[in-house]
Amino acid sequence: MTTIEAQGAPGHVLITGGAGYVGCALVPRLLDGGYTVTVLDLYLFGHDVLDAVADHPRLIQVRGDLRHPAAVEKALAGCDSVVHLACMSNDPSFELDPALGKSINYDAFRPLVQAAKRAGVKRFVYASSSSVYGIKDDLEVTEDLPLEPLTDYSRFKAMCEVILDEEREPGFVTLTIRPATVCGYSSRQRLDVIVNILTNHAIINKKIKVFGGNQLRPNIHIDDMARLYETVLALPEEMIDGEVFNAGYHNASVMEIAETVKRVVERDNVYGGDIEFEVVPTDDERSYKVSSEKLHARLGFEAEGTIEDAVRDLLAAFKDGRLKNTMDDPSYFNIRTMQERGLG
Repeated sequence: MTTIEAQGAPGHVLITGGAGYVGCALVPRLLDGGYTVTVLDLYLFGHDVLDAVADHPRLIQVRGDLRHPAAVEKALAGCDSVVHLACMSNDPSFELDPALGKSINYDAFRPLVQAAKRAGVKRFVYASSSSVYGIKDDLEVTEDLPLEPLTDYSRFKAMCEVILDEEREPGFVTLTIRPATVCGYSSRQRLDVIVNILTNHAIINKKIKVFGGNQLRPNIHIDDMARLYETVLALPEEMIDGEVFNAGYHNASVMEIAETVKRVVERDNVYGGDIEFEVVPTDDERSYKVSSEKLHARLGFEAEGTIEDAVRDLLAAFKDGRLKNTMDDPSYFNIRTMQERGLG
């Protein structure tokens, strides 16, 4: 496996959306790895999410809007790499205000890429989404299958992949990652993704409600997601330039996820006890499955964290008080925060 050391001294990375769910796991990891890190974010979910590293001498925090050229130019100063995480991050958030979602997820993308090139950035990593495939009957959904996005969120993700490929040129290395649904604990916690939703309800309400159950949902532990971004920043350019990689752990059914959550929480020494289990029919039979074999075969990267690990990490955060008021605090939920801020 190629390591960071193989590429020499770490550089200066801009993380757009660095104060978001994945960003808050990635930024400390990169700082520990020797990188200088600039974060560009609106900090909608709190100014304290990066407090643990706020005084780090190699962290620069820029509060600004991705759609504002001056903020982007300021954030790019001195950077040689970009990891672009910032976006309206799921279908419900996007649908709350489609015009706003388009302006952030699509309209701002090419200007960002071009600004990065002008600033001397040599490597641009884009966080797309496994939802760009739509619903496939294939047993293994691989990167070479046609994209058939079902929503504006996934459609614009796919369109940005095209833009990035158009902007690729010698000396400007581009890489697209299509993550599965991320799960686990972060200092900017999300409780509106499936593993985290079910864990929150199991702990607080002692009840899990499963809609359907047979639908497949690919997941990836947040620590693996952060580790992957760190890995690709250090790999030789010929291994990643112009490539697209799915990133997931495995494809578990909604029922399997719920059963894992139930088992782990019931056995906990603080929150344990019987968890009520309810299965509800649903008209939403969307099922997503992706293969991450290319990521393993080409880069030697293997996701290690399991759904059970994610549930245990969340349990630990409940126990030590990092997670509290989790049903009512809007900062745990993208839509509620947007509504509170008048964004939709």
